[in-house]
Amino acid sequence: MFRLGSRNWWWIDAGQLGGRIWAGSAQGCPWARFERRGMRSVESISQWQLDIHALSLPRGHAFGDRPPVGAWRSSDGLACGVVRQDVTDGTFGFLVMRRRVDRVWTVIERRHGITSRAEARHHMARRLRDGEPPERLPPGTAARPALHDVKGRTPSEVFSLLGSASHAPAAWTLNELYLAMPRPDRNWAGDCQTGNFHTRLWEAQLLASLREQGLLVTQPHDSPDFRIENRRGDVAWVEAVTANPPVPYDHIHAGRADMPTERREVFFGAAALRFAKTLGNKLAKRYERLPHVEGHALMIAVADFQAPSSMVWSREGLIGYLYGEGAHAVDTDGRKRANVIQATRLLGEAGFSAGLFADDRQGELSAVIFSNACSVAKLNRVAVSGQGAPKGFRYTRMGAFFDRTPGALKGVPFCLDVTSDEYRALWPHGYEPWCAELEVFHNPFARHPVSFELLPEACHWFEEGGERVCRTVYETSILYSQTLVQDENAPRLRLDDLQE
Repeated sequence: MFRLGSRNWWWIDAGQLGGRIWAGSAQGCPWARFERRGMRSVESISQWQLDIHALSLPRGHAFGDRPPVGAWRSSDGLACGVVRQDVTDGTFGFLVMRRRVDRVWTVIERRHGITSRAEARHHMARRLRDGEPPERLPPGTAARPALHDVKGRTPSEVFSLLGSASHAPAAWTLNELYLAMPRPDRNWAGDCQTGNFHTRLWEAQLLASLREQGLLVTQPHDSPDFRIENRRGDVAWVEAVTANPPVPYDHIHAGRADMPTERREVFFGAAALRFAKTLGNKLAKRYERLPHVEGHALMIAVADFQAPSSMVWSREGLIGYLYGEGAHAVDTDGRKRANVIQATRLLGEAGFSAGLFADDRQGELSAVIFSNACSVAKLNRVAVSGQGAPKGFRYTRMGAFFDRTPGALKGVPFCLDVTSDEYRALWPHGYEPWCAELEVFHNPFARHPVSFELLPEACHWFEEGGERVCRTVYETSILYSQTLVQDENAPRLRLDDLQE
């Protein structure tokens, strides 16, 4: 089934994309390459630009009964204003955010009950205060360290990649997500710059995925990482974790790891074992016993980095571990159909149990959240599909769509330019969403089940009538993909080229 989530989908009247989207203290930084110049003192901005800035609001894209009807920003990049209209009485209002001295957005004014859109825009524009210094820090608040300033540290190669022109969109986007974090760990920036890049990347991307769905996302305690709540009052806690390799590898230069070919190895082999160890370590912390977690749903959100490019194929290993089931194709009367493979143990000498969700022994874990697209490429694509590619580069995504044909075990291949109308049309708001690959695997024995309304734009896997079924908001789901960055003059990659 398909349905739209809780967001307000809207388009700005004058959707001019012109304007520098990194300004102020970052001037001269290599991350500032993703920009356009020549702005007026106050200019309209696109839906994508507002959506990025709105991730800094506690409820992200949820504007409730007063959705945006237009958005603007100041020429110095320090202020953003939104005109809103009440869907009940038709009155207007506005919301204005300004940058603090550490670049974090802060709301400086909200007003409602204005009779005309023109008047609301007039009052909003005055509050943008173009050319004035950024906002001061609240008393007792430490300045958030600049993400691009390594402060004498030796950055990892994957972090250093963000300084290249081809990855300027990703660098800018990651910085915006970092600035949107409610209460990041004091070591967040240093970790991201060095050996824990992917752990911090997953936290940032997860925040974007949650607030994109209009959830109230806070960090009131050190753990779990996030408390989420929707407008119905449904609450859950989310702990983020990455499946890491036994031996670290170079994420930039490592060749692609070989994918298992035998079906039992795919579902119950090394990938499943790595997920078992990763989730087991988190379960051992017994978050459900914490007073603030007790009585609420608990989810662990996992992203995979266990081997080079393993996220392309490791999803099946997670399914095998969680449910103790896999599948392979068999011929029946000349037609392919799925045949279930079952296991109670994972392969290998360790003898780990398979089927974390096969009985009620782990009922304190309500669900596992997974994405096969936690990557720098994802940061690039979201920005490029929304804002356009930086001059001189082309971004092509290739992979497989989920085939909804009953019994299908393979995806439908695709190869698309990320800036093409065909690619943008895959999603209702015209750019790649953060939730596009987000999946929620529900524990049928959960003591505190997760409602679908709590994560309305994710793909949900759950049991119904003795069968495992899927519920998703997007008609298009992507099983796996890779993104190629090319010179804009290079020959365009076609689907036929991949299938030759």
